[in-house]
Amino acid sequence: MVNTGALLRLLCAKALIYSAVLCHSQSYSSYPSGTSGQTIPAVNGGNSFAGSVPTKLVAGPMPLSLQEAINLGLKHNLGLLLSRADTRAARGQRWQELSALLPHLTAAPYVAESKVNLAQVGLGNAAANVFHISPAVGPFSYFDARASVTQTLFDWKFINSARAAAASVKSADYTALDANDLVVLAVGYVYFQAVADEARIATNEAQVQTAQTLFEQATDQVNAGTAADIDALRSKVELQTRQQRLIEAKNDFAIQKITVARVIGLAPSQDFDLTDKSLYSPPENMTIDDVLSRAYASRSDYRAAVTDVRAAELSRKAAVAGYFPSLSFEADYGTGGAHPSDATRVYDVHGTLSIPIFTGNRVHGDIQQADARLEQARDSLDNLRAQIEADVRTSLLNLQSSAEQVKVARSNIDLADQTLMQSQDRFTAGVTDTVEVVQSQEAVASAHEQYISSLYKYNFAKISLIRALGAGEQGVKQFFPGK
Repeated sequence: MVNTGALLRLLCAKALIYSAVLCHSQSYSSYPSGTSGQTIPAVNGGNSFAGSVPTKLVAGPMPLSLQEAINLGLKHNLGLLLSRADTRAARGQRWQELSALLPHLTAAPYVAESKVNLAQVGLGNAAANVFHISPAVGPFSYFDARASVTQTLFDWKFINSARAAAASVKSADYTALDANDLVVLAVGYVYFQAVADEARIATNEAQVQTAQTLFEQATDQVNAGTAADIDALRSKVELQTRQQRLIEAKNDFAIQKITVARVIGLAPSQDFDLTDKSLYSPPENMTIDDVLSRAYASRSDYRAAVTDVRAAELSRKAAVAGYFPSLSFEADYGTGGAHPSDATRVYDVHGTLSIPIFTGNRVHGDIQQADARLEQARDSLDNLRAQIEADVRTSLLNLQSSAEQVKVARSNIDLADQTLMQSQDRFTAGVTDTVEVVQSQEAVASAHEQYISSLYKYNFAKISLIRALGAGEQGVKQFFPGK
């Protein structure tokens, strides 16, 4: 009876020992590639770069330059914050893959007291008839306390998976840097739009004042009998039209200021004054070859795409390694016995060579998926390279064209102002009616609108070129040195 109990204790102890040892099995997982080659953020839509985590409201209006707006955007813009979170997630995934190559140490001490029914394990009748013992054995106790360690000595699949994860982290870092450039682009877009809207308010106020002067002059001439009533009516319609456009301009500017606040992280109700009113400087002489070379060397999304290809190549190597053998090591050491007071030193050491013979075409499927991801990464890289060249060429063309438009618009303003003065003089002298004066006012308004639009296009072309170059904040300091 004693021998039978000892045998049962030994069998139970062995079973519990092996169940306490940690059996590590890490399956291969693919890595999503970084978000590369992003286009201009849809700051007026649902794009994450149109939002931000707002700061607290500051009392009173605050001055806001372009550089200050960019600095705020780089701290609070939602798209950049989400990109940084993706980088942390990529680092966490790398540690998950790397854990398959690192030692795992666990401890699971336990103490138990059991009573075994021999009939439950098929020994009840034999024990009762042959050995004349009770069908129940026990109660008896056993104790085991040991530390277990598992270590993968060599697994080419896990090694390449960890390398692919490291490449994905590098790609995520480049993607976060590219998000900085996108924030600069988004902030520049809304800031220049707000500057243009504010300039429209000033021009509309001046046009309202001119229309008011014309209306008063026409009214005086009608009262004096030197002009027809229709001249006063025509000048009043022109005045009210200018007043309507002024109301629209003020409303557009107020809405655009809310958009600026949402992009850079200010409270929507925060009042601020744009300090960079007129941002015009002659364009620099740049050749397309020099700009392209700089773009390929500086664009973070291009470097992220190159790293994505490398990660996909390593992922494919990891998939192929599913056919290769692997070697692992497991050991445990501690104390064991019937009770902690009489426990003795125990240990178990063994190594395992795992040789895949047939995996049900799982490895073949992994390779096909890895091939598809590698092909996608290479195609995306080729597409992005062509897109960078297209961005650079488009930005340079827009920059040159808008610079010429600014020059022509400036000249048109001078000509329109001279025409308006002559028309007013002719109307005062009674040579013409208000039709000519109103037409001249429309010409002045059109000339100012063209100048504002061309100046906005020019500044946005410069910020787009900064994006195409991947220059970021340094590009802003170069192309917009400020006051």
